[in-house]
Amino acid sequence: MADADDVRRVALALPHTVEIPSDGFDFRVADKGFIWSYPERVPGQPRVIRLDIAVLFVGDEAEKQALLLGEPDLFFTTPGYAGLPLVLVRLAAVDFERLSELVTDAWRMRAPEAMLSDLDVSDGSVIARSVGK
Repeated sequence: MADADDVRRVALALPHTVEIPSDGFDFRVADKGFIWSYPERVPGQPRVIRLDIAVLFVGDEAEKQALLLGEPDLFFTTPGYAGLPLVLVRLAAVDFERLSELVTDAWRMRAPEAMLSDLDVSDGSVIARSVGK
């Protein structure tokens, strides 16, 4: 079971990551967002920043659909994200190791080619090792 603090630990362990000031969490690499807290919008009500749900960049529609269909308890979407390469992740439904993989993959897809070599991954668990979990 992961939470917003876990998202923060994983994201900030990745090179060149910047946290944008917000009411929740918002992480970018090279000015491109790769994971942020879900700004829930309910018609007629003010926006609510959800710290228990993350918006995750997934690269393309095929990957999005694979995640949504393959793990509906973990991933979902809303009409506001239709056509965008983003999924919503229920943090309470994901373990730390999987969260690390998802965030690292999102970072890789958003980071410029020149920054990719700064990510030291020898066995795929660099984040888990670097944050001591």
